[in-house]
Amino acid sequence: MKSKMLVLFVAFLCVTIFVIAQKTPFLQLGFKAGANVIKIDGKSFNDKFNYGYSLGAFGALRLGEKWQIQPEVLFNQYNTRSDSSFKHLYDIKNFKGVKLNYLSIPILLNYSPVKFFTLQAGPQFGVLLNKNENLWTNGKSAFSNGDFSMVGGVQLNVANFKVSGRYFVGLNDIGDINNNEKWKNKGFQLSVGMRIL
Repeated sequence: MKSKMLVLFVAFLCVTIFVIAQKTPFLQLGFKAGANVIKIDGKSFNDKFNYGYSLGAFGALRLGEKWQIQPEVLFNQYNTRSDSSFKHLYDIKNFKGVKLNYLSIPILLNYSPVKFFTLQAGPQFGVLLNKNENLWTNGKSAFSNGDFSMVGGVQLNVANFKVSGRYFVGLNDIGDINNNEKWKNKGFQLSVGMRIL
């Protein structure tokens, strides 16, 4: 129920931003897509990075000649592989990895020393939309419903196109199991966006 309410709120927010962008020259709006290269830190997971994808929209509100606030709404898929210790620790057979789908909302502060180059930093809030249903046969959840990360990176601005590379690191434990092990998302996001307003 909470996920449905959040999706409706995000849809309302996107429509509102689109309407405001029609009347405000200080606001940009666009769409973006890209790849996630992530891993989950924790003894139960493989230390290698794995690939996922990202789709979404962005807005940018100009605060001055060189500063902007850039909120985004993204669908992020994170894939990872479990370690052999995961199977022994939780007694799960034929389990190799996890696919986590997040609705992510980064709110970035942009600084552009020159027009074509932008530095970005800020928090990213994530809501877990679905979990790997094969993880627990008894229906219990292994992952918490939210993720909070810090994001930093660069963006190249070429005409109406934006190419960005970011690094993010999770600050909270995304595991929902009562043990001493902490699980945290970390990785890189590479994307291409197009400004439409």
